[in-house]
Amino acid sequence: MSKAKYSIILTIIAIGLLFGFSTAHAQNAEPAKRVYDIAAFVWPSYHPDDRARIFWPMGIGEWETVMKNEAHFEGHQQPRKPVWGYVNEADRYVMEMQIAAAADHGVNVFIYDWYWYDGISYLEACLNEGYLKARNNNRVKFYLMWANHDVNLMWDRRNSDDASTRRNTATIWRGSVSRTEFDKIAHRWIERYFSHPSYYKIDGKPVLMIYDLNKLIEGLGGVEETRAALEWLRAEVKKAGHPGLELQLSLRRHSDRSLSGIAGDNLGTQRELVEKLGFDSLTHYQFCHFANVNRDYNEVMKDVRKEWTAVKTDYAATYYPHVSVGWDSSPRTPNRLGAVIKNNTPANFEQALREAKAFVDAQPERTPLITVNSWNEWTETSYLQPCDLYGYGYLEAVKRVFVEGE
Repeated sequence: MSKAKYSIILTIIAIGLLFGFSTAHAQNAEPAKRVYDIAAFVWPSYHPDDRARIFWPMGIGEWETVMKNEAHFEGHQQPRKPVWGYVNEADRYVMEMQIAAAADHGVNVFIYDWYWYDGISYLEACLNEGYLKARNNNRVKFYLMWANHDVNLMWDRRNSDDASTRRNTATIWRGSVSRTEFDKIAHRWIERYFSHPSYYKIDGKPVLMIYDLNKLIEGLGGVEETRAALEWLRAEVKKAGHPGLELQLSLRRHSDRSLSGIAGDNLGTQRELVEKLGFDSLTHYQFCHFANVNRDYNEVMKDVRKEWTAVKTDYAATYYPHVSVGWDSSPRTPNRLGAVIKNNTPANFEQALREAKAFVDAQPERTPLITVNSWNEWTETSYLQPCDLYGYGYLEAVKRVFVEGE
């Protein structure tokens, strides 16, 4: 046998052995660990904003309300204070620290509350100057929730007691917008945010959440007009080079009650409108939107699980489960106490996360997205950031469930 033939035979044998080893190794290797998208809502009010001084005259955003918070009764777990202090969340260095803490604990998406009133954006600096300028924003993706609700005096601690009891029904800004204004807003989303490398996408499509369905329809002039506007938006997103738009809705309680809109028109049920307007996916913003939250956290979770199942069963759009850390908006009202979730300890929150994880795991073909209220809702007492009561407890709960897999 020639040396050339002998060399070829040895090469073939070596390749065969290598292939066999690789195959055996692949068969014995552990399956890749599933990565979950844990998306926390961000209330972008903790920074200087001249337009916000009508609510918080100190010029530090709603930290002013947090600083003045007091307990309403003996045993009331208030005030809660941030371990990180009253930081400026429109500072990129502050946001780099927060992004690192979030990512290290398994929070890998921020959902920014995004506002537009009287023809201009509001509280946008937290996103534009903080997150987008942070050098590590590739570690935590982001997407927008258009918080298109009216603004009354609830953000103003000096008048919030009257606003909460509706003794004062003054509206500062309206969340509904005309079609002309909608088109302007849409181009802002597309041009400023959707193409950012850290913008969160599902199947390559940028995700946009709408907060208030009624206000959307009211401003655009009706259901058919709203459908036309959303179809136009999808086309504009494609024109910008994206494969499409993942249009998401923040749901209220699932029921067969019809919604009313402009001139008291009967718009149809929430489910009918989701189908008519072509929403791709659904989630919730807060437990208080669909459950009685004036109870023990574990009791609230019984209704939450029922809601998850009902929406998954009754809606054609994909439902992504939502978990709230808690609810207690008493920091905003000096003399009035509303509903309060009790016993929302990190341990109970962790159990809720495990149930959300099981809900997602039962649908392995879908994106493993879970929304959480919230990253920093201190005045609604529903936050992941470390506090003087539980330290890093809530973040550590996320880490145990979704990073360590305990």
